[in-house]
Parts: sequence; C-alpha cells; structure tokens
Amino acid sequence: MSVRVEVRAESMIVALDNPPVNTIGQKTRKALLEIFVELKRKDKISRVVLTGSARAFAAGADAREFDGPPLEPHLPDVVQAIETCGKPCIAAISGPALGGGYELALACLCRIASPDALLGLPEVTLGVVPGSGGTQRLPRLIGVASAVPLISEGRMVRAKEALGLGLIDRIADDPVDCALTLDLTSLVKRQRLGEVAKPAADDAAIEAARERANKRMSGQIAPQRAIDLVALSVHANFEEALKRERETFLALRQTEQARALRHIFFAERSARLPSNLKAVSPVDIKQAVVVGGGTMGASIAYALNSAGITVAIIETDEEACERAKANVSKLFTDAINRGIVDKKKAADRQSAMSILVGYDNIPPADLAVEAAFEDMAVKKQVFTSLAATLPAHSILATNTSYLDINEIARSIPAPERVLGLHFFSPAHIMKLLEIVVAEKTGPEALATAFGLAARLRKIPVQAGVCDGFIGNRILARYREVADSIMIEGSLPWVIDEIMVDFGYPMGPYEAQDLSGLDIAHANRQRLAATRDPRRRYVAIADRMVEEGRLGKKAGVGWYRYPGGGGAVIDPLLEDLICEEAHFAKISRREFTHEEICQRLLTAMINEAFDILDDNIASKAADIDLVLVHGYGFPRWRGGLMHYAQNIGLDKILARVEQYSRQDPANWQPSPLLQRLVQEGGSLADYKA
Repeated sequence: MSVRVEVRAESMIVALDNPPVNTIGQKTRKALLEIFVELKRKDKISRVVLTGSARAFAAGADAREFDGPPLEPHLPDVVQAIETCGKPCIAAISGPALGGGYELALACLCRIASPDALLGLPEVTLGVVPGSGGTQRLPRLIGVASAVPLISEGRMVRAKEALGLGLIDRIADDPVDCALTLDLTSLVKRQRLGEVAKPAADDAAIEAARERANKRMSGQIAPQRAIDLVALSVHANFEEALKRERETFLALRQTEQARALRHIFFAERSARLPSNLKAVSPVDIKQAVVVGGGTMGASIAYALNSAGITVAIIETDEEACERAKANVSKLFTDAINRGIVDKKKAADRQSAMSILVGYDNIPPADLAVEAAFEDMAVKKQVFTSLAATLPAHSILATNTSYLDINEIARSIPAPERVLGLHFFSPAHIMKLLEIVVAEKTGPEALATAFGLAARLRKIPVQAGVCDGFIGNRILARYREVADSIMIEGSLPWVIDEIMVDFGYPMGPYEAQDLSGLDIAHANRQRLAATRDPRRRYVAIADRMVEEGRLGKKAGVGWYRYPGGGGAVIDPLLEDLICEEAHFAKISRREFTHEEICQRLLTAMINEAFDILDDNIASKAADIDLVLVHGYGFPRWRGGLMHYAQNIGLDKILARVEQYSRQDPANWQPSPLLQRLVQEGGSLADYKA
C-alpha cells in the first residue's frame, strides 16, 4: 500500500507510505484521490490528518515520470480533492515536505511540523515550476514578498524559519498527536487557500526576485517563469492562474534544461557506496588527524570537526601552529557571523581541536588526512611518520590534487590503508569529494571513505590514479587550449566573458587569479621533464609568475585588483601576449565567440572520453558530477558529458578530427569517442 488509512474515533489518519521519502508517484496519487473523494460520504469523520512516515512527509513528485507523458490522476486533481473534501484537514509534517509534498500540505487548513521538518517548493532546481497550485496558494498564505523568493530560488527552510514565515501554523514534537487533539472550533472557520482573496501586489518584491534570479541563476528559464506566475496571483482569478501554472509546468518539464537538471539530480542520488562494498565494515571514525594547517588543511579539519569527529592538526613548528590556529579561528568566526553556530558552540568546538608540533604526541586516530605541500618527498615523509605512529586500523588519506598516490602508498608497509581524499576549496563548503583509489587500496579503506563522505554530506566520486585524477586532468586541458586560443588571437578577458556567457561563474583566467598563478606554475614545472616537445607550450603564465603577477592575492595577475577589489582589465597584458606571440612566430587572428566556446568545450569533452577509456572514471555521470560540483560547469546544462551527448557524439568527433588535421600534436580523437560513434553507442549505457 502506498497510502495507509487509520480511523481513531471520529478522526481519520491518512499516511503516505512510499519509502524511502514518500515520492508522489501515480500509485500514490490514485490512492489519495480515491480516499479524499470517498471522504465526502463519511459523515462520522470529523477531521482528517494527512501525514507521512517518521522520516518524511513527502519529498515531492516522482521525477522519473517527467520524461514521459503525464499520467492520470494528476497531482492538481489530488490537491483539489483534499481542499474540497468537506472535512477539516490538518497536515502533520515530519522530515521533508517539498514540492508536490508541500502543495498537498497547502491544500489542508492547518500545517503542524516537527522541529526537523524541511519545507519548500524547490521545483526550479529541476527546471520546472510548482505545478499543483504552489505559485498561487503560497502567495495567498504568506504574501508575495515572502513567497516569491522561496519559489523562484527553490529555497527550502527548516521548521523554525517556516513558522516565522507562516508556512506552518505550529511546531510540535509529535505532529500527528498535536493534529488529533487540535481544537477544531477556530479551524473550521478558516478559508481554504483557494478561496482566499488575491494577495496584494508588490512590484518591488517581484523586481528584486528577477534581479536575484538573473544574478544567481543566469541562463535558466524556470526561475523567471515562476516569478511570472507569482506576479499573476495578484490579478488573475484562481482557476485561470492554476491553468496557466499547469501549462507552464508541463511545457518546462520537456525542455532540455529540465532534462539536464534531472540528470544531475539522479546522478547525485546514485553517488553512494558501490554495491560490492556493502558487506564491508568501514572503520568507525571517532578521531582524526590532519597534517598541515594551511588554508586547505584548516578547512578539512573544520569539516571533520563539524561532523562530530575529534580532530588534531599536526604542524612542523610553533610558528606554523600559530598560523594554523589563526586559520581555524577565522573559520569559526565566519560561521558565527553567518549564523551557522552561536559563540558558545563555536568556542566549545574549537577548544576540542588540538594543534600539535610533530608526531610525538599524536592521538591514536582512526583517520589521517595529509594536506601538506604538493611535493612528493614531503608527502612520503608524512606518510612514513603516520604509518609508524598510528594504529594498524587507521586509514591514511592524501589530499593531493595531482601527485601519484600509488607512489605515496608504496612508501609505507601497509599500502592497503592508503587512498586519496581530494577535497575542493573551501573544503567545509564545497560538496564534491574525489575518492581516489590506488592500486593497493583495500576495501575497508574505500568503504570508510564513502562513509565519511556521507557523514560530511558530500557527493563522493570514485576516481583512479593519474595526473590530476578526473577534475584537474580536464582542467589542465581546458587551460592548455585556452592559452593556445589566447596566443593565437584572443585575450584572457574575452575568453572569460565567453565562458561566463556559457554558464560558468567565472572564466579560466579569473579563476586562476583567484586560486593563485603560482599553484599552476609549480605543477607545470613538475611536469616539464615529461612534456611532449611536439605539443605547443604557452609560457606567458610562467613569465607572469616570474614578474610577481600571482593573481588576486598579489593585486595583479591576468587582471588588476586595485585596492583588493574586483577584477579590472590590464591593458599592459595585451602587449605582453602580442610580444610572446611574436617570439613564437605566431600570426594572431580573429576568433568568433562561438569558435572559442566550441573549441574549449570540445577539448574538455575529448579529454573526458580518454578519462573514461583509461578507467579513471567508471561512468559518464561521475564526470558530470565532478565538473558541476568542483569546477563550476553550469548545472542546468547537465554536466560536461550530458552536454556532449545532447550535441551528438558524431558532431563532437567531427570537431576533434577537424582540429587534429590543423594541429595533430595537440589534438587526437579519443579512441572511446571513435568507438561509440562507430557503434552508435550512448554514454548513458557506457561503464568503464
């Protein structure tokens, strides 16, 4: 049964029962509709309590249905049946009540939520709008000014905030019990939201929402359509507005943006412990050490601490300990200023962290994360010390972005304990975690890593060992081709503008300025001896580092940053680029915006196919997750590989072959791309 019914005296409890989160599929809709239509004939029932399991009220519609035609009965029919059943209905909410789930709650006269409830209408994050009255009932409940940002941004709120906004009527530890004992005297006098007068117009709130959507969700269609519908609620009659809402929802769910966002949605949900590891017992991580208290190490330590793990930071000397302490303190101060923790909790958590010099007094940690300087000798020394000091069950992880984890693992007696945990900066905020499996990594270490990712609420993607793993390997190719385009005729700020127009938050050169040009420079120097002499090497960035143009932290890089502010174009840089092109005997030419964008994306896609072919990534969706959550690829395009499939693999191959004819040393078609085109294969079906 997808819906359970229980009668207690004159009360009926209608409980959604579709584990794990009560998605509202066709079977559930059919059962609900039958129950609420039949209610009109049940004279002895004086109240109805609509609820879900202890874990969830209803997490929304079943998005798997969106790729096909709408299936009857439709959710608006169910919502209408609840609102017009003739009985006072009370929504008793525990866990998530999202999208269609919250629209069911809006059909009730009253909403009671547990303290852990999560409420909202996040449909725009799937490329659609609320399709069952949410854009019309919510403004009538809380007003346009409060409703429009929630709907257009897809923001979800916890019970306390929801109560303040008016999304719910009260908070109770046991919402069902509260609903069953609620005095109906005043409740029966309430109007159904479908009968409430139109909300007052608020043009300023509508315009502010449009500006936020343009800034935060640039290029996306659904947020603006959602704003249109909220604006419609102030002057259209309810039935006409519901019709418009439904038409908009149905039209949007077939768009490429909606399909792309659904792809990422399902990819995120499938990013979990591999099935072959489910029988493996992970290490129970109670205590951890982080070697290195720099920006990244402090952020990793903070993330572990936030997950309830006791953390010690290991540093080389007292001066480094003071720097680490300052880095950690800044993170807690930021958390206090952002309202994430109060001062007492922050102080308690910070006092629980220790910062030590050397390994003599290292605690018997279950996990060690090395976040030291990107130098193989340094990392081997750290792992030798950790292996000699920590218990035999401890998992030893490196946060290296590029270095060979197999070589690191071979430096200790038990290489099965070693893997990569590649966090992204800032580690306590970024959701991606690349779990890099070395040749000797054992199943216990791997299972522990996936368990840690879940505990940290991160999206885990398993990767193999190569230079840069998944994300940084693609990033290196992206930057290489950008540099070639730049020296052949374009400029950094032009390339940046084109990629921002595509959907990236910033282009490759501004991103380098933010991270620091010295980091990429050090990596290029590391690879210099193995570089293919036939491939073009653009040395402009090396010259900039030599001249102290290290990026934003130095006040100048690819851009200038006067007073530490935003990026400003530096006209001197164009002279430097033209000078380097002259020395390299390159005749600069004009590039169209389309040509630049196409060439950069094609390079990344071709490299991604090689990553799949090399078994560095096991499936295309993993590459999509890495690019979206680690490198700013626009989510609404579905990730790099989803985007490639939409263009057509044959077209991608044709572009690579064209570039290869012009420049064979720098462009070679991926063998996997060639095979899939020849066989007519799909990326969705491919697994390495």
